[in-house]
Amino acid sequence: MGIMRTTIDMPDALFRKTKATAAMRGSSMKDLIVRAVEREVSQAPARARTKRAKLPVIRSCKGRKLDLTHFDFDDLLG
Repeated sequence: MGIMRTTIDMPDALFRKTKATAAMRGSSMKDLIVRAVEREVSQAPARARTKRAKLPVIRSCKGRKLDLTHFDFDDLLG
């Protein structure tokens, strides 16, 4: 397994917090960031499989359906 170099930009406050967290754990920033990315990437496929777009749903108390067949949705944008 090879090692790739990269450069990332992060907000100053996040950089300082990351550096301090690594120091408190007796670790380098590199190791802390690599572990965080590994953890995030290993969880990504599980989230991608279960994450679905949810449409807004309006439920009727009486179980009737709302017919929007002739509704002009463009009116909402204008």
